[in-house]
Amino acid sequence: MLKTVTNTLLASAAIVVVGAGAVAAQTTLRIQTHSGQSSPYGVAIQQFVDNVNTMSGGDLTIEAFYGSSVVPSAETFDAAKNGILDCDMTNGSYQAGKNAAFQFVADTMGGYDTPLQFQAWVRAGGGTEAINELYASHDMTFIGAHVGGQESLNSTRPIAGVADLEGFKFRSPPGMESDIFAALGASPIVMDFTEVITALESGIIDGADASTLGTNLNIGVYDVAKHTTFPGFHSMSSDHLACRTSVWESLTDQQRRIIEVAHT
Repeated sequence: MLKTVTNTLLASAAIVVVGAGAVAAQTTLRIQTHSGQSSPYGVAIQQFVDNVNTMSGGDLTIEAFYGSSVVPSAETFDAAKNGILDCDMTNGSYQAGKNAAFQFVADTMGGYDTPLQFQAWVRAGGGTEAINELYASHDMTFIGAHVGGQESLNSTRPIAGVADLEGFKFRSPPGMESDIFAALGASPIVMDFTEVITALESGIIDGADASTLGTNLNIGVYDVAKHTTFPGFHSMSSDHLACRTSVWESLTDQQRRIIEVAHT
């Protein structure tokens, strides 16, 4: 009888040990976005964070840093690559200086009319595979894109046509946009997204390519710059979710799928 009880206890202990080992370790990903937490993009990203936590049962959580609070926007990609962060939710155009092909992940400047057209290329037209050929050379993996729609150019003075761009000092992301507007006579100034309001208030810039009407309104652009283009004719920027490849590959298949579905 004693031997039977002992064997039963040992078997039960073994089951507990095996069961404990089967429980997935809790994983936290550190991700930075250049969007403010209360902006439309920021609200959507917070929903993504909440969905990942719910869908994983808390085994996978995201620590989100908003408004480039860890490093400047343009340095987020490298911060993820080098281990300061795990993933980047900013914009590929910041990396156009490394390789001009990054521009086509971010904004083709009139290449697409709607977010659906861009996403069709990314998801069904071979875009993800092509992008990851580029990102792999930087030890990063492209997960997906999020597109807010055509953006509006805001200004402290009216812009009725191309002639009004002459000498127009405005915040611009790096890459193709700066080249195009410079060719049209404007004076694009590359600066961090988070510096737009201060630069407008101080007169350093006359306007900005910041974001969509909704985001511009949310961050207070129109409190300073009273004029805007609508609908946006020049830009439909796409932000990305990209993670350090070693981090992405360390996740389970289930965790990776949760992130992909939550980001859709």
